[in-house]
Amino acid sequence: MFDTFYKLSGQPFLLTPDTRFFFGSSGHSRAIAHLVYGLAQQEGFIVITGEVGAGKTTLVEQLWAQLDRSTYVMARVVTTQVSGDDLLRLAMAGFGLGENPGTDKATLLRRFEHMVRDQRRQGRRCLLVVDEVQNLSLAALEELRMLSNITVDGRASVQTILLGQPQFRPILASRDVEQLRQRVLASYHLGPLTEAETRGYVQHRLRTVGWADDPAWEDDAFAAVHRATGGIPRRINTLCARVLLLGALEETHAITALMVEETAEELRRDLGDGQAGGDASAARPPVPADALAQRIEALEAMAARQDRVSRRILQLLEDGLAGNTAGAQA
Repeated sequence: MFDTFYKLSGQPFLLTPDTRFFFGSSGHSRAIAHLVYGLAQQEGFIVITGEVGAGKTTLVEQLWAQLDRSTYVMARVVTTQVSGDDLLRLAMAGFGLGENPGTDKATLLRRFEHMVRDQRRQGRRCLLVVDEVQNLSLAALEELRMLSNITVDGRASVQTILLGQPQFRPILASRDVEQLRQRVLASYHLGPLTEAETRGYVQHRLRTVGWADDPAWEDDAFAAVHRATGGIPRRINTLCARVLLLGALEETHAITALMVEETAEELRRDLGDGQAGGDASAARPPVPADALAQRIEALEAMAARQDRVSRRILQLLEDGLAGNTAGAQA
């Protein structure tokens, strides 16, 4: 709806990773540099961690878009709450190897080794990407280490990129995975965007779909986006998509900080904050009377705005139904 109203060529804030929208923030550029450096070593593990929605998967998509497909073959494993043997099977499936049910592990490993040898003979390197590694069992991590031991003509046959949330860091530092840790050649933690980068990120995604300053964004609106999302790209996408929807429903061509703040509050009510644990209200200090009055005023304004939006949606639905009926009668 809003992409049509603002004459955009597409939706700029979809959650699905898309290399067209890759934004080279300082953190994302450094992460790419670590990935490229790690690949140049042609062995071992590369570790990228970051908060949920920080852009780890997008990084791999960007890397894959830059790699020569005649030189690399890549497999991805996303479902990680699996046993070591199941992880091996998922990796094999990712490389296009089917299997008969009940095949023993020794046979699977021989088939895997034959596959990587064939790829080497054709001049290709095998790249395995494992996402959500913080959920892997120690047995599954050990399986990955064992795969890294397979060599072809004295060279490593598989290189692995591990993507995970921050809680993978202490797992990697533990004695239980010391042998795997010794094979990590590059590691980077992807942090949030700064306030300036958040503004650049929003503008970049909008311009990618033909944004010509309609709607115009107030400077304070970008700051409000950063405050509400903490600079996490996926949260930015979710919030900005809803802000543009609100703008289209209200037929406004200016995005204000108030619109962003009200939309962020609405999302918190609908989806939950996701950042505070337990009963946050129990720890809140008393609200001063003047601040309470301001909150009440803001809530009343929000309720009025939502009422206008609801009426606008109903009007659009009625117009659409009327148009469909007229078309059917014709």
